[in-house]
Amino acid sequence: MAKPALDKDLKRVTGLETATHDLARSLAGPGIALVFLLAAAVWASFVITDGPHSYLIVIAAVIAGYMALNVGANDVANNMGPAVGSKALTMVGALLIAAVFEAAGALLAGGDVVNTVARDLLIGDQLDSNTFVLVMMAALLASALWVNLATVIGAPVSTTHAVVGGVVGAGIAATGFGSIAWPIIGTIAASWVISPLLGGMFAAVLLLIVRVTITDRIDKISAARIWVPILVALMTGVFAMYLATKGLKRIWHPDLPAVLMLGLGFTALGWIVSMPMVRHQSARIENRRKHIAKLFRLPLIVAAALLSFAHGANDVANAIGPFAAIVTSVQTGQAQSAGLALPFWVLLIGAVGIALGLALFGPRLIRTVGEQITKLNEIRAYCVALSAACTVLAASALGLPVSSTHIAVGAIFGVGFLREYIARSEMKGNAVPVFARFVDPAMLNATPEEALAKDRQQTRRRLVRRQHVLGVAAAWVITVPASAVLAAVVFLTLNALVG
Repeated sequence: MAKPALDKDLKRVTGLETATHDLARSLAGPGIALVFLLAAAVWASFVITDGPHSYLIVIAAVIAGYMALNVGANDVANNMGPAVGSKALTMVGALLIAAVFEAAGALLAGGDVVNTVARDLLIGDQLDSNTFVLVMMAALLASALWVNLATVIGAPVSTTHAVVGGVVGAGIAATGFGSIAWPIIGTIAASWVISPLLGGMFAAVLLLIVRVTITDRIDKISAARIWVPILVALMTGVFAMYLATKGLKRIWHPDLPAVLMLGLGFTALGWIVSMPMVRHQSARIENRRKHIAKLFRLPLIVAAALLSFAHGANDVANAIGPFAAIVTSVQTGQAQSAGLALPFWVLLIGAVGIALGLALFGPRLIRTVGEQITKLNEIRAYCVALSAACTVLAASALGLPVSSTHIAVGAIFGVGFLREYIARSEMKGNAVPVFARFVDPAMLNATPEEALAKDRQQTRRRLVRRQHVLGVAAAWVITVPASAVLAAVVFLTLNALVG
């Protein structure tokens, strides 16, 4: 029997309303971003009111705002992805915390000098003021376009490497290959390997320590009361040193002894504060891994917030560093790429842009990092967050070039591959002798047939999605050359228009 015509009409109306609502939601993000870019242009036009080339500063403000949006959309996922993937934070909670701490880091502790990428990569004074401005604008726009594309396809990339590629490409287009410091490019290429390996190694070691000391013990609660405060104390000390050396450069420049004393002091403070908290929480949980993991939830949230603060303080320069160089060059008539103070109004564009980019476009990459590489719980996510800070500190002490993005993603891969290795070993009975005195007997296989069946099951179900390994690695490798090609094209186009 045919449905009444009225029911069909109502269905059409309902479908139209749903489609209209979905379309409005899809356009809301770009619309708000466009309003922000227009506001950045207006703000720059009010601040810069004199000079024959002041219009270049207005254009550059829009490009810097666009880059800041992309830094927020792509980079911040590395800090908040594990917390969301482990269900320690909801997406809304992660976006709120990250936006606040990213903006606070950019405004309160944003780098007091322009990112030295341009100074390190461009040899000599081969650029006049006008050409330098065009090189910086081309580098900034090209890197923003590439990071935007990477965000759309769901690939976490290094915004610093994108800016490097932009400067290289625009510099070559402006003055030729001889203007580029190629040894610096070699060290950056080395970081493609060094960063993820170090991050994965630190995260895997931390997770192994947690397994041996806590989660593989028969009495997990008693072990947690001893070891969780120690791990929290380690996190407190590491992050104190991390923020002192990487996140507070604008307001404090401590020497090595001061950093070490600060780390020791906060380590002791972390242990003293966490001891009663862990004992209180552990009194209400069961002796199971899932319940033990909840003890790491608050430390994980704190670690994610501190990573966001440090990221805002450091990486805001990727968006506004070249912009500050453009402002100074236009106002002074000289090509300068380093040693420039960042005015507050410039920092404000970067801070607001990062926060908006995160809120509007960040969830896609947050889900990719937190959920689509490997399954995370609070313990694994905690290891990822702490390993990121440990790796940056260790690399800085050794003078190794590293990328925070590569470190964080590499740490997630490291945790996932360690879980695979342990799972396979346990199913084959190889891991039991190593931890025989600590392992719960329930983990042992009852029969050889059971061990064989588990091995076959594990072979079919891998704990790390291989397609993401190849996709992310490919995006890392082509970031610098892709940004370079884009920057060269943009520079030649701008040069032709201005000339």
